[in-house]
Amino acid sequence: MNLLHANDRPGTYPDSWYAATTTPLPPFEPLHGDTRADVCVVGAGYTGLSAALHLAEAGFDVVLLDAHRVGFGASGRNGGQLGSGQRVEQDALERLVGPEDAMRLWQQAEEAKDLVKGLIDRHAIDCHLKPGVAHACFTRREMAAEHAHADHLNSRYGYDQVEKLDAEEFAALCPSPAYHGGTLDHGAAHLHPLAYALGLARAARDAGVRIFERSEVRALDHGAQPVVHTETGRVQADHLILACNGYLGGLDAQVARRVMPINNFIAATEPLGAETARVLTRDVAVADTKFVINYFRLSHDGRLLFGGGESYGYRFPRDIAALVRKPMCQIFPHLRDVGIDHAWGGTLAITMKRLPYLVRLAPNILSASGYSGHGVGTATHAGMLMAQAIAGQAEGFDTMARLPHTPFPGGAAMRTPLLTLAMSWFALRDRLGL
Repeated sequence: MNLLHANDRPGTYPDSWYAATTTPLPPFEPLHGDTRADVCVVGAGYTGLSAALHLAEAGFDVVLLDAHRVGFGASGRNGGQLGSGQRVEQDALERLVGPEDAMRLWQQAEEAKDLVKGLIDRHAIDCHLKPGVAHACFTRREMAAEHAHADHLNSRYGYDQVEKLDAEEFAALCPSPAYHGGTLDHGAAHLHPLAYALGLARAARDAGVRIFERSEVRALDHGAQPVVHTETGRVQADHLILACNGYLGGLDAQVARRVMPINNFIAATEPLGAETARVLTRDVAVADTKFVINYFRLSHDGRLLFGGGESYGYRFPRDIAALVRKPMCQIFPHLRDVGIDHAWGGTLAITMKRLPYLVRLAPNILSASGYSGHGVGTATHAGMLMAQAIAGQAEGFDTMARLPHTPFPGGAAMRTPLLTLAMSWFALRDRLGL
């Protein structure tokens, strides 16, 4: 079964609150016949859109292919949080790659946030960008570790944007009985993810990128001039970028061994009215410390957008609203009877070490994926880094490509059952508070 078709209607955005509150671009035609380009980009999410836009602005002739529509995948379905740093905290990165590369990775992540904010400003993308992401803790011990991490960011990296909140201060921000203190990162942000993706697509189109939707890639030919095959056409190019993330399928075995698709789910409640103050008293996003993370924020029309729950197969559950309601009510018991107007799933991709996988598969073939839930900034930045590498400036790409990556045990065939077993264990730890 192909994840491109397991849960969605062909060429149609999911029935999400994001799709309901955004005007889509007019459809781009599918690819028919043969064409040639300097660069062919496969996948029109943040990674592919950013790569195509930056390449076109640098003077390259770019073809961008997507099996469905621009922003159809995780880029148009995620929690919309633009976080600081990498998916792995800096002290762990220091142990993994050493202090010098950890500093470079921090600087790359800061560049990623600035890039997203700059693209939104430069291209006048109306995606409700707002500052502030809070990190919520469940215990005093977790709060102490979170505050120590904030101190480390300040002393080692000069990052002074994180406000430490004790239990009372955090309750004033987020009056959930589940939480015990945390932090508020004023340098992070949140946005409407589909509106942002569509804004990037509009900018890419206007820069001259030739975008083809409903053009699923069936095969790739490597070589001095790679050839990309769709059902109704072919693209020959000097360079190829794979920007498929969780929808890679069987296009490349090396990436598939290291990048695994998983599903995550979000619900949008009915408008809460005055009840919003019992969820958040400020317009910030929140992510907590559970391994199977809960994340949420208020929408611009006064709903709670709550993300929680994961699955590790092809099919989404039949009742996504019920799946998400369970963790939502653990955090906000008073919302047990609230109406849910939209509930949707999305497929993202993770790596063993929760770090993005950027790789040069051949001298003229690049790939970036595996953002592990940290993709708004990281994916946009990865697209730019691949564009720069093709243009001859590969330092940033090479820094990210040096990250160590372990294949999933058993390769692509065994990664799903093994991960399901592991995630069940971590979910049990979450329930027991370990």
